[in-house]
Amino acid sequence: MPLAPSNRTRPVHWVRAVGNVVNLSTPLGLAVAAVGQARLCRGPELLVFAEHYRLRVPRAGAFTIGNVVLVPRGTASALERRTPGTLAHEATHSWQWFWCLGLPFLPLYGLASAWSWLRTADTASANWFERNAGLVRGGYTEHPRNNAGLRRLLGRGRVPLKS
Repeated sequence: MPLAPSNRTRPVHWVRAVGNVVNLSTPLGLAVAAVGQARLCRGPELLVFAEHYRLRVPRAGAFTIGNVVLVPRGTASALERRTPGTLAHEATHSWQWFWCLGLPFLPLYGLASAWSWLRTADTASANWFERNAGLVRGGYTEHPRNNAGLRRLLGRGRVPLKS
């Protein structure tokens, strides 16, 4: 289940891992994994896979908190076989937690999801975080930016807004 051409741990992976512990995102990820009764195992690039996560939220094939990749309903290797590239997508989210200095990632991701929904009626298609991590690689379908969510919100079939 390679994330990159090499699964070798590089110094930059240590920077991300330590940074995500210091910024409290990895401890949060481990706490969420414990609440979801996930089984932990080591992944490449100092990631931790929390497999067989049992909670129903969030609805996703996988999601990342700090250096913890939570995988509902199965294992990371099965997920990667079903949707190749997903683990690399999740590794990028781990970097995003690092660059957002941890917990500020949550409201920033929420705002990006809301913006995406307004633009596309989908929380991922125009979400900067998902696009930066590789939208299709993460198993998402790209929807057109046609203000569909905004039109729904306004209760109109077609609002003459520029894209």
